[in-house]
Amino acid sequence: MSDITRTREALVARILGNDARASRQQRNAAFDNAGLEGPLVTLVDKVVRRANTVTDQDVSAARAAGLSEDQIFEVVVCAAVGEAVRQHERALAALDAAERKA
Repeated sequence: MSDITRTREALVARILGNDARASRQQRNAAFDNAGLEGPLVTLVDKVVRRANTVTDQDVSAARAAGLSEDQIFEVVVCAAVGEAVRQHERALAALDAAERKA
């Protein structure tokens, strides 16, 4: 196993497995970009698909729904890391396919 794989696995385990302010369910849902409710749907989807469009209003809506600043931060981190992991896995699969084709 490469260093990057071990590092990635350690990061994922840390953000999803440890106790935190956001619930495990919220963190896992944000990581997967699935199963979220309320304003977190919009916030996480923006983080995953077009992070540059996240606004103060998106964060305020999550806060108004009862989430603390720490919870919002953790959810956003999980969403970003989840998408990074998916992109990394797709890149590795593409490289693997190209190598098999060559």
